[in-house]
Amino acid sequence: MTEEQRAASDPAATDERAEELRSRLEEARAEAERYLNNWRRAEADLANYKRRAEQEREEMKRYANASLIINILPVLDDLERALGSLDARLAGLTWFDGIRLIARKLQAVLESAGVREIPAEGQSFDPRLHEAIHFAEGEEGKVLAVAQKGYTLHDRVLRPALVIVGKGKPAAEEGQASQQESQSNG
Repeated sequence: MTEEQRAASDPAATDERAEELRSRLEEARAEAERYLNNWRRAEADLANYKRRAEQEREEMKRYANASLIINILPVLDDLERALGSLDARLAGLTWFDGIRLIARKLQAVLESAGVREIPAEGQSFDPRLHEAIHFAEGEEGKVLAVAQKGYTLHDRVLRPALVIVGKGKPAAEEGQASQQESQSNG
């Protein structure tokens, strides 16, 4: 007699065999569920990786020219200083106008690449955009003068503006101003 024939004739053995098969089926289902969950996680990880890689590629394209632009900014500074130091009587000469056009063209090329000048003079001092090189008497926390223009590329600072920041009035002047104010009120 074979084992199957014996199991068919013995009801206790049949129940035992059915219980074993149910147990195996539950184990197989649990394993299949685990594999399905792992597959879903791997699929989500792959989708996230692809999205991050695409974002990094876009950012790399956006900021690829940053080092070149940083090297060009001193040339623009020099052109602006040269134009600012020339005598106003030369303004009508063609070579002077030509240099001015070259400077404007360079600024236009930089702007088309996403470079923007950081507003500074008269603005509140912002350490993310400005670098204080000196403090002078003036409105506290305001940029009084710009020593070197600063620039951003899209939303990143390429070079902070070098600025002179107001530190307020000297103590003697503040005392005089408050005395004058109290006299005028009194």
